[in-house]
Amino acid sequence: MRILGIDPGIGVTGFSIIEEDARGCLFYCCSGDVRTKIKAPFSQRLKKIYDEILLVIDSEKPSVVALEDIFLAKNVKSALKLGQARGAAILAAACRDLPVYDYAPTAVKMAVVGHGGAAKRQVQQMVVHLLRLKQALTSEHQADATAVAICHAHSARFQAKIKRSSESTLS
Repeated sequence: MRILGIDPGIGVTGFSIIEEDARGCLFYCCSGDVRTKIKAPFSQRLKKIYDEILLVIDSEKPSVVALEDIFLAKNVKSALKLGQARGAAILAAACRDLPVYDYAPTAVKMAVVGHGGAAKRQVQQMVVHLLRLKQALTSEHQADATAVAICHAHSARFQAKIKRSSESTLS
C-alpha cells in the first residue's frame, strides 16, 4: 500500500508518501510542502494546493490518501480557511478516485508516539525512528503529514485484522 499523508494548511500544506510492504514494514518515499503566497487571492491559494496535490498523486501513484482532521481552533475564521484547504486536497484525491481517510490530531499522535497529547518534537522524533530515517524531515508540516500516513498504515492493518477475524467467525 502506498499512502499519501497530508497535513493541510492554507499557508503551508505538508505532504508525504510512505509505502507499506507485505510484511507490514514502512518505508519513506518522499515529502514536501505546498507553499502559497500570503498576498495571493484566497481562491488562487486553494487552486495551488489542489494543483500541487494532484501533481503529487499523478507522479507518486498513492493507493490511498490520509489527512489530518481539523482540530478545534479558537479562531473560527482560521478553522474555516483550514477546512477549505482540506477540501482542496480532498478534491484532488477524489478527482483520481482515491479513498480518503481522516484522522484526528490526537489519533495521529497516539498511533505514532503512543500518547495523544504528545509534543510536535516527539512526533518528529518518532517519525524518524519508525521510518529509520538518517535525519529529521525538513519541515514540521512534512513530519506531520508523514505521521498521518503512518497512522493510516497502523489503522488499516488493524481494520484488516478485524475484517479477517469477523469473516472467519461467520464461516
